[in-house]
Amino acid sequence: MADEKKVTVENEDGDSAEFDNNLASSPEEIKPENNDLNLLAELEKVKAELNEKNDRLLRLQADFDNFRKRAAKDKIELAAVIEQNVLTDLLPLLDNLERGVNAANSENATVESLRKGISMIQTETINALTKHGLEFIETKDKMFDPNFHQAVGAIQDETKEDGAIAAEFQRGYIVRGKVIRASMVQVVNNG
Repeated sequence: MADEKKVTVENEDGDSAEFDNNLASSPEEIKPENNDLNLLAELEKVKAELNEKNDRLLRLQADFDNFRKRAAKDKIELAAVIEQNVLTDLLPLLDNLERGVNAANSENATVESLRKGISMIQTETINALTKHGLEFIETKDKMFDPNFHQAVGAIQDETKEDGAIAAEFQRGYIVRGKVIRASMVQVVNNG
């Protein structure tokens, strides 16, 4: 049926082993060898795909790290520009305060001229700050709201409803919808 031969294989150390080699192999016996070759080829293909995806992942991580660094740098630069713009808008106020101090020290100063100068500086300050998003928290005829008001006292007043704001001790402010300082208020408590 088939001739069988022994095959001797030696390694570099001089060790050897004998194997039976059937020369008249049937197709079924060849398939496993082909399958082994197919598996090796498939393994090499998967390794190549894995290496390619690993390289893409490393590039993506590097790109993200660069993006994060660039975004942080842009944020710092934007904050500096905003700060510069706000300070530039406040410089005229500083100039007017200096003029007011000089006018108050002059012999021609009157209480009325000082009052008028201070009022102009206040108006200019409000305009500069509202230009940058500052809003006042309203308290007149309002009910106490802990999101916007800080109660620092209570008073009885039969003419007002419980929880109404009776007085404002310090004005509160909002910037672009966020409270930066709550109003300090006195609240009606008739209970």
